[in-house]
Amino acid sequence: MIRRILFPVDFSMVSEHAIGNCIPKFFSTGVAEELVLIHVIDTTALPNIMDEYRKEVREKLEKVAEEFRDMGINVIKSIVRVGTPAVEISRVADEENVDLIFMPSKGENLLRHMIIGTTASSVARVARKPVLLVKYEWDKAKKSVKCFWDARRVFEKPLIALGLGTCTGHIIDIVKELFEDYIQEATLYHVVDYGKHDEIDENVKKAMEQLECLAKQFKCKCDVEVSAGIASDEIIQEAVVRGSTIIVIGKKGRSKLKELLMGSTAESVIRRSVLPVLLVPCH
Repeated sequence: MIRRILFPVDFSMVSEHAIGNCIPKFFSTGVAEELVLIHVIDTTALPNIMDEYRKEVREKLEKVAEEFRDMGINVIKSIVRVGTPAVEISRVADEENVDLIFMPSKGENLLRHMIIGTTASSVARVARKPVLLVKYEWDKAKKSVKCFWDARRVFEKPLIALGLGTCTGHIIDIVKELFEDYIQEATLYHVVDYGKHDEIDENVKKAMEQLECLAKQFKCKCDVEVSAGIASDEIIQEAVVRGSTIIVIGKKGRSKLKELLMGSTAESVIRRSVLPVLLVPCH
């Protein structure tokens, strides 16, 4: 079960939609217990922050916290930081020992178009906690936020993309720890995008055997599937075909020189997937 979630608020229309709809529905399932709110005053946009402005932001964030509390959600903290948003969000996630960072992957902001979307990509790169990236779009015709996911069903049919390396066990542990009780049917999925042409069949067979062993760790129904091709393409397509509700994928750790990179497969999946993506960092 998810003990604590961190939700960054930027006071945009997407944040308002999440506050009024998605977060309450998510908590109504009983999957999570506590909520921490954060707003980061971006010093790249406002280099000279006055105390009065900071006070104003604190008051706005506390009003959001009260809205959630009125809905029965246990908001334990509302935090205002000054700095680079992705860095501060990641830092607070560690300090508060949250289980999950909830990030809209696109957004509308009157001052800076798509600010939360840019921040989401950066948080995905630097965070050391799992990040749930949720896709929103702006419906120009209706002049409202369009949401592509069902907050009450998000964990029902996960497609868990596994590279079958050192990160595999950690990804499975995170899934089991956070939301196994809410899974109706899981899919363990691997894409063979390595080896010579005449080795593909053998690699597929070996991967299938590994997945079948891993599937025994789950108490829910768990299918296994192996494909060959471009990993990000196959993952997104398989999730759509299977009617998955979320894609779970690992983010590999990098050297200091490349610490902001997460790998081409995960990067492509979170950029292109309409489904929510749970990004699990592997250290």
